[in-house]
Amino acid sequence: MPLPDKAVDNAVAKLDGIADELMTKSGLPGMTVAVVHGGKTIYAKGFGVKDVRNGHGADNQVDPDTVFQLASLSKPLGSTVVAHQVGLNAISWDTPISDKLPWFALSDPAISKLVTVGDMYSHRSGLPDHAGDLLEDMGYDRRYVLEHLRDFPLGPFRTSYAYTNFGLTAAAEAVAAAAGKSWEDLSRDVLYEPLGMTSTSSRFDQFVSRNDRAVGHTLVDGKYQPDYVRDPQAQSPAGGISSSVNDMTHWLTMMLANGTYHGTQIVNPEALLPALTPQIVSSPPSEAAARPGFYGYGFNVGTTAAARTQFSHSGAFQLGAGTNFVILPSADVAIVALTNGTASGVPEALTAEFADLVQFGEVREDWFTLYRGAFAQMIAPVGSLVGKRPPANPAPPGPLTSYVGVYSNPFWGPARVTERGGGLQVAIGPKLVFPLTHWDGNVFSVSFVTENSPPGSVSTATFDRNTLKLEYYDGDGRGTFTR
Repeated sequence: MPLPDKAVDNAVAKLDGIADELMTKSGLPGMTVAVVHGGKTIYAKGFGVKDVRNGHGADNQVDPDTVFQLASLSKPLGSTVVAHQVGLNAISWDTPISDKLPWFALSDPAISKLVTVGDMYSHRSGLPDHAGDLLEDMGYDRRYVLEHLRDFPLGPFRTSYAYTNFGLTAAAEAVAAAAGKSWEDLSRDVLYEPLGMTSTSSRFDQFVSRNDRAVGHTLVDGKYQPDYVRDPQAQSPAGGISSSVNDMTHWLTMMLANGTYHGTQIVNPEALLPALTPQIVSSPPSEAAARPGFYGYGFNVGTTAAARTQFSHSGAFQLGAGTNFVILPSADVAIVALTNGTASGVPEALTAEFADLVQFGEVREDWFTLYRGAFAQMIAPVGSLVGKRPPANPAPPGPLTSYVGVYSNPFWGPARVTERGGGLQVAIGPKLVFPLTHWDGNVFSVSFVTENSPPGSVSTATFDRNTLKLEYYDGDGRGTFTR
């Protein structure tokens, strides 16, 4: 069904107001938005500031060239890198990962031989949701986390959907190995440079070296603060790209032109099509009349209420990023929104309102309330002690020296308990160190902030003779460490 005349132009005319309203409602520090239509960028604008500590001067204003962390928008961009290689016959979506990474394995030897690049890019390998992310939070590098994916129990192969950053990263590493170069270099060589994406990189050190970059902010006591830094290098293929909306418009232009950019084919359309084709049900319908959600290879694939095909993806860092894009191929339009605050639902609400305006001439849902509620659950503090007060009359702890030592765990590695400043602290993994605060008897409270432990999280650490049970790491029953 053709769009009404000026449907896109009319929607674009309302973007300033939509963005201003969402920024006011959410309190987000900064956002940048761009729209592509008819083979060109028809809107690109920044809102707010890069860093709340630096005032509102011109140098701190967000603009379309300001570089943001993309978080999981890295997945669809990376998918087009894979599609490029598929088009060269250097790899296939059906190539088993172990063919290119002989050291790679999952917990089932048979599935280890079968699991393909496409299986991981569609999150249907059977790995549990976000497998390996907590190891990354401890500071382990990419190879270490990938080698430990074999320690996770598997769900049904190719019939279950579970979102896994490191599963997808394993697939990307296989593609890079086939090309004989690093993933970061491959992405630069076959996608960013051919598209003229000069501010885009898959390396975190290049992001932090840029002067015009947006600093990540977390929401603490109702205010956004730049207290933490998110280094996603270990999972760069899944979440490590940084870019500006001006650069992203080049990629969106290519996507709307079926792999071609300004007359030059960047990605073979036949190799790209499987990525944009439903490969697994990611969101089953809640009722017979509802539309299901699908995942392709690195893309959310669905149908809008106007019966138009839609490709999209969101990105979110607890430590300070929220991103989204929507492509409506039949309307020849795409929009991207990047923010520098903890996932808030703002970029999703903005792109959804824009898509409504394009297709219907009006906004049909309260998208911000819907998305804000969904993300509120994701960023809520975790742990059994959240919101609780310490006992009024706690049992005393044992001598601090009785708790000191190295506690081993076959999955998480050693936890080193030491005495420091009259208290206890735990060091686990290459970089994670946190204090233990006495709670009751041999129970101590644990509070730290990582990508998967939002501000306000409080859990227990329980000593029992020569064991230490860390509640935060016991979600699958593997949180007991032995001295």
